[in-house]
Amino acid sequence: MRYINLNFLNQQLEHLKADFQAQQPFRYLVVECFLNAEAAEELLQAYPKTTDGVWDNTTYIDQSNKFQKRVFAEGDIFKDVFQELNSAHFLEWLQELTGIEQPLIADDSLFGGGLHQSTNGAFLNVHVDYNVHPVTKYHRRLNVLVYLNKDWEEKYGGHLELWDLTQKEPRLMHKISPAFNRCVIFETNEISFHGHPQKLHVPDRITRKSLATYYYTTSRPAIETAPEHNTIFVNTEGVTGQLKRFKSGIKAALERINRQIG
Repeated sequence: MRYINLNFLNQQLEHLKADFQAQQPFRYLVVECFLNAEAAEELLQAYPKTTDGVWDNTTYIDQSNKFQKRVFAEGDIFKDVFQELNSAHFLEWLQELTGIEQPLIADDSLFGGGLHQSTNGAFLNVHVDYNVHPVTKYHRRLNVLVYLNKDWEEKYGGHLELWDLTQKEPRLMHKISPAFNRCVIFETNEISFHGHPQKLHVPDRITRKSLATYYYTTSRPAIETAPEHNTIFVNTEGVTGQLKRFKSGIKAALERINRQIG
């Protein structure tokens, strides 16, 4: 494959599978060097600025300063890489890694996925994802996030947080820096709480860049099935989180008013 380092992934499959299966209460995996080195550099150089083309950057009470792009022209390098992420070869690898019994299905529309880019002050509160695709009605089973952030410093924040909320006391399971050519794969269900709730603190020239693809099945085990719902957010930051949501809610309302006036 041109982009995905599939030879490496196949060589490490048994080790990666063991890591993925061992995680509780929901399964996840962090993979370094996910993309071929040259391809990762090429994608970083081609990654568009938030001022280039059309991005969706709607503010919500639980999300701010996040830009999303999922439509690409023929021949665009990102159209090519997402086709590879949705290819039969990669789906086969994911199937083997996860042990999900139902055949995995890619979403060529990249609903909710594509390029995700966050600017200074951005956050995405901890949440579980919508569980059913709004168009196909397939069950959402797996997220694959690939980060393209060179020389990312701890002080910037923007870490992906994985949370266990199944016990009386919430527990931060893993805090993952969005480092260059790092991939995070995790199952999506009713307890797979994740997000990057702490605000980004980055210089103007730096953004948090990632690629996101989601995978589905036509059904899922009855024990995992829940009524269809949208994204469900939780506050993991106490009073700080409440204040942040209040400010973001005001910003979102002002944006809606400006759009209506404009």
